[in-house]
Amino acid sequence: MSASKDFPRPGRRVTDTARASMLRVDQAGEFGATRIYAGQLAVMGDRHPNARIIAGMAAQEERHRKAFDAMIVERGVRPTALTPLWNVAGFALGAVTAAMGPKAAMACTAAIETEIDRHYAEQLEVLGEDDPELAGAIRDFQAEEVEHRDAAIAHGAEQAPAYPLLSGAIRLGCRAAIALSKRI
Repeated sequence: MSASKDFPRPGRRVTDTARASMLRVDQAGEFGATRIYAGQLAVMGDRHPNARIIAGMAAQEERHRKAFDAMIVERGVRPTALTPLWNVAGFALGAVTAAMGPKAAMACTAAIETEIDRHYAEQLEVLGEDDPELAGAIRDFQAEEVEHRDAAIAHGAEQAPAYPLLSGAIRLGCRAAIALSKRI
């Protein structure tokens, strides 16, 4: 389906269907992020130097998820049917990258947050001024996602083994999860 059928062109209002799709995918993404961090913390434990950083990011992601959960309920939007898959896949991705080492865990965060920054920027462009509540939440959360990406890079993400390959694979998986969660 073309982008023009999914989202309006500039100057046109965002449809309820498009807004529902945005909420569905954003809630799913924030849920997935909480599961990734849970998997990383399960492997790293709370004594690892990066655990405090990861726990702080996880707390922000949980706050994002709760905000989108509330909007989904208030607006009567159906959440993605893929939540059980994102539950397992997110935890597994977090655990596997943490098992590869702390730099690989940070590479996972950097890759995911790069895609989420791009994704949120696209949503904000489409929303314009049509939905100030949703746009405000996305804008606030996007800023925190960029902070997560920058913190991950500062803590060695780009020094992870096979970083370009690992980052590329995770970013591709993230784009696929976004596409699926919009509709399913």
